[in-house]
Amino acid sequence: MTTRSLALLPGVPEDLVRAALGKAAGNEIDSGKLDSPESSAALAVNGFGWFIEQPASLPPFPPLADLDWPAWKVDVERQMRFPWTGGRHPWLDAAVETATHVIGVESKRFEPFRDSKNVDLSAAYDRDVWGERMAPFTAMRDRLRSGAAHFENLDAAQLVKHAFGLVTEGRKLGKAPVLLYIYAEPRHRGSTEIPSEVIARHRTEIADFATSVAGAEVRFAACSWREWLTAWSGEACSHASALTARFQP
Repeated sequence: MTTRSLALLPGVPEDLVRAALGKAAGNEIDSGKLDSPESSAALAVNGFGWFIEQPASLPPFPPLADLDWPAWKVDVERQMRFPWTGGRHPWLDAAVETATHVIGVESKRFEPFRDSKNVDLSAAYDRDVWGERMAPFTAMRDRLRSGAAHFENLDAAQLVKHAFGLVTEGRKLGKAPVLLYIYAEPRHRGSTEIPSEVIARHRTEIADFATSVAGAEVRFAACSWREWLTAWSGEACSHASALTARFQP
């Protein structure tokens, strides 16, 4: 059986990325999805994979500069399990741990400007396990279901699920949980221009979501890939340039 090669940027450890993706639910390698010109996973594994073996070199995320950097662990494709067995549990594109925080990273590329956003929040999410400090997220859960909250470009339901997984992970590790939403802002999808007003609406929806869940046990933060990449320094700068050249985030 031929092993599909991974088109990773220099310095990204293929064996570790392959092992991480092999455990995840998305079947990114064998399905060929990782090779898609619109692959979000390709951006995430190349962006974060470079730091798996050198986590202390990970540049702080601009909206989280107040955390206790440096990072001491970086993963790609990490599962954050709910506090029950059975069923499906969320996988985040990356995870970063500092001494006192666990940051779950949801990375987006073309999805905000392409996919329909469905609210699929089953009765399982109503279990009385989240605690009072997650009330902003449970309220968002209920508003999404009722239609009181509606997002065209932001997959808010997915973020709620991730927050529920993260709060469980944080309690298990004894670390403060953070959900980071990092997004690309491509100007074109193939030969079709993505309207600037759609990009602006996505940013507005992120800000609205952030306001709604402020104060929860899971801290929510967001920034664009370009905002983060421009903050890189030292040896990481060459990797930032390679990411920008390949993925135009």
